Amino acid sequence: MQSTATTPEAYIAEMPEDRQAAFKKLRAVIKKNLPKGFKETIAYGHIGYCVPHSKYPAGYHCDPKQPLPFMSIASQKNFIAVYHMGVYANPVLLKWFATEHAKASPKKLDMGKSCMRYKKPDDIPFELIGKLAAKITPDEWIAYYEKALKR
Repeated sequence: MQSTATTPEAYIAEMPEDRQAAFKKLRAVIKKNLPKGFKETIAYGHIGYCVPHSKYPAGYHCDPKQPLPFMSIASQKNFIAVYHMGVYANPVLLKWFATEHAKASPKKLDMGKSCMRYKKPDDIPFELIGKLAAKITPDEWIAYYEKALKR
């Protein structure tokens, strides 16, 4: 079920208590490390980080009324998810993340195209997620995005 929360705080408050502390820590580490120019929002039913229309007026091609999504975190039914579009767009970044994840966590990386899934809050490699958040600036993300759109 998708959340109807309108603020990050409300989103966190409605999730199971056993996830709240880890989710607050995850949110804090992302906000601390995310390069200047991204904006925190609620999008697609979870906490998102996007390039705002003030920086990229074209918005997201699937729905130009939405800002350009970059990263998000979600409390799913069976796991906490970290979505990072940069690992989907940049094979070098994906390889770096997979290699570093193996060093940072005893757990095998459970990952889809841009989604990292953590079944237990204690499994989240917070420091590594912070490093990942810091890897791409809004301008770099726009360049990756526009290059992919041209294909």
